[in-house]
Formats: sequence, structure tokens, C-alpha cells
Amino acid sequence: MKVFSYVMTLTRDQNDAMEITQETFYRAISTEKTFKGESESFTWLCAIAKNYFIDEKRRQSRFDDVPLDEQQDTKKSLEKSLMDSDTSIRIHRILHDMDEPYKEVFQLRVFGELSFKEISSIFGKTETWARVTYHRARIMIKERMEE
Repeated sequence: MKVFSYVMTLTRDQNDAMEITQETFYRAISTEKTFKGESESFTWLCAIAKNYFIDEKRRQSRFDDVPLDEQQDTKKSLEKSLMDSDTSIRIHRILHDMDEPYKEVFQLRVFGELSFKEISSIFGKTETWARVTYHRARIMIKERMEE
């Protein structure tokens, strides 16, 4: 249900969200052997869903008269810029090299849309720890994006 909720925030359309969620679980089951367990399975599922969503948007933009950039929300926060495929790829490369727990906390907050309270319970830490860790991860990403 959480994966579907996450996909709904991406698509804003129930039918598309159902289709992407179904494809996400199909891909997860098909590639389960490649899951290394370095992150939570929920985070892994959200990454699969987001990548599939981006692929579908790219396919659709080839056939639409309206460019993909005009279809997307224009908010410039770090979280919203994940929708931009170039920025998304750069951020995922940065996340790939980022140390734990910063990587997982950022992914849970942004992709999983978990509250700081939920993140803190996953790690067995305080809510303040989750907030500080997320904030530091954002700073690291911003600094590396500017390089």
C-alpha cells in the first residue's frame, strides 16, 4: 500500500499508479536475486517504481507535442527536481557513493515519503537524529551537485 501511495504522488492518476505499482512488483519479483539487501526493501521498491515512471514519461514525451519539461511541476526544491531525469540520474549517482546512514535516510524520506518519526523507529534512534542525518545528506548532495 505504501508503494502505491508513493507512486500516486508521482503520477497523480489512480490508473497509472496501479499500472506502475503492478509493474514494480513484477520487476521486483523478476530481479529479486539482484537485491543486495543494502537498503530496506521498501526503498528498493520505490526506486524501481520511480525509474519505471521516468521511463514511461520519456516514452510518452516522444509522442506528445508538449515537452516533458512543461508537463512536470516547476518547483525547484531538491525533492521535486528528482522528477527531472538528468538531475535524477546525477542524484542517484551521488546517492550510490554516499555513506550510510545518510543514503538510506535520504531515500526513505524522499522516495519513501516516511516521516522522521518512522525513520527514527527503523534505525532505533531519536527523531532529532533522523532530522539531522537527513539535513546532512541534503547538504552533501547539494555540494556534490554544485561540483
